[in-house]
Amino acid sequence: MNHFKHLPEPFRIRVIEPVKTTSREYREQAILNAGMNPFLLDSEDIFIDLLTDSGTGAITQNMQAAMLRGDEAYSGSRSYHTLAATVKQIFGYQHTIPTHQGRGAEQLYIPVLIRKREREKGGKPDSMVALSNYFFDTTQGHTQINRCVAKNIYCANAFNTDVYEDFKGNFDLAKLEQAIIEIGAENIPYIVSTITCNSAGGQPVSLANLKGAYEIAQKYQIPVVMDSARFAENAYFIQQREAAYADWSIEQITYEAYKYADILAMSAKKDAMVQIGGLLCFKDDSLLDVYTECRTLCVLQEGFPTYGGLEGGAMERLAVGLVDGMRQDWLAYRIQQVQYLVDGLQAVGIYCQQAGGHAAFVDAGKLLPHIPAEQFPAHALACELYKTAGIRAVEIGSLLLGRDPQTGKQHPCPAELLRLTIPRATYTQTHMDFIIEAFQKIKENIHNIKGLEFVYEPPILRHFTARLKEVD
Repeated sequence: MNHFKHLPEPFRIRVIEPVKTTSREYREQAILNAGMNPFLLDSEDIFIDLLTDSGTGAITQNMQAAMLRGDEAYSGSRSYHTLAATVKQIFGYQHTIPTHQGRGAEQLYIPVLIRKREREKGGKPDSMVALSNYFFDTTQGHTQINRCVAKNIYCANAFNTDVYEDFKGNFDLAKLEQAIIEIGAENIPYIVSTITCNSAGGQPVSLANLKGAYEIAQKYQIPVVMDSARFAENAYFIQQREAAYADWSIEQITYEAYKYADILAMSAKKDAMVQIGGLLCFKDDSLLDVYTECRTLCVLQEGFPTYGGLEGGAMERLAVGLVDGMRQDWLAYRIQQVQYLVDGLQAVGIYCQQAGGHAAFVDAGKLLPHIPAEQFPAHALACELYKTAGIRAVEIGSLLLGRDPQTGKQHPCPAELLRLTIPRATYTQTHMDFIIEAFQKIKENIHNIKGLEFVYEPPILRHFTARLKEVD
């Protein structure tokens, strides 16, 4: 069907969930009650939910059927061995620890790698700095609560919404090595390669860049962690945009990419499509001491290492989801749907980051120049979008980035973005058209949108539970 201009949904819809419509008056009161924070809204009050694609999409019939094969043994579950074998087949990684979700993996490996660096390389406590092309919010949070600075090193045009580049999620490799030299390799416990790069707008990382970052890390004996939430989407972009891999399958590209990391940490609620689940995997025995210590921590924090907080059926479903999520037609349709939304928004004058793998990212800073960064323009836009059309979205900007835990000052943010995250196989083209129309209506009222200030500010990961009010 490659000769058709638009690829239709490569699936049939057989189960539906009714949603209710509400009035603007109802929604204005609802968002006030939620402290002007869409995270705190009740899902029954949402018409289109674009908060996240994490565990919110549809699953395949093969995944649902796999649940019935679950072995619920406390230890040594058959379902664990099925999952571990699938990980080895797809990624080439030898050691697997299942977790309840991605942050379950982070709470295991992050403190272990920091302690190891201090112990073996002479790193100084309170001088630790972890590096990434851009940290996901919970990875940054776990890094910071372990008294380690999270430093992002991204390419020059990563946040320039006026510029198109194939791989805006890339590391700036020269700056990466320079940072290592300046900080001191002994004070860098890990480097995180985030694929795709969520906070930069779901932008992909090239295989050449992953390889380059890994070679630099090996030179200084720093372990690399692949933040793998959207591994399949990143592989698709590599296939479509990196000439050397144009004839490779998604499976081949994925296997090759994971040669350029030592540890795999995954929220499986994204590309593996499960409602709950995560992975922490180690490539080989080179970090066997870290794997062993993480298994011990897993018993305390997640569960026995052969179930890690997941029932047997959930591990079976995850094993199937890892495979189903790499389907070529599935990925082509999903990324086409995001592109359709971005094109439609830009056609009506709504500036966006170029289309990424999982979401449209509206440049709220450009749209709302009258609202300064300290009054969170993207979050204000999220609240207005809900009032206008019952659509829930999420800010990726100053509110999410937060404060420096040592100085208490707001981190400078490279862009104020509103993320419209598309759950998998959940919404149709008509929904995309409705979202575009909602932004047309917002644009007519743009100068009346007000900035926000805190009523309650949590000390960490504040965007999840903060309460705000409009600035007079």
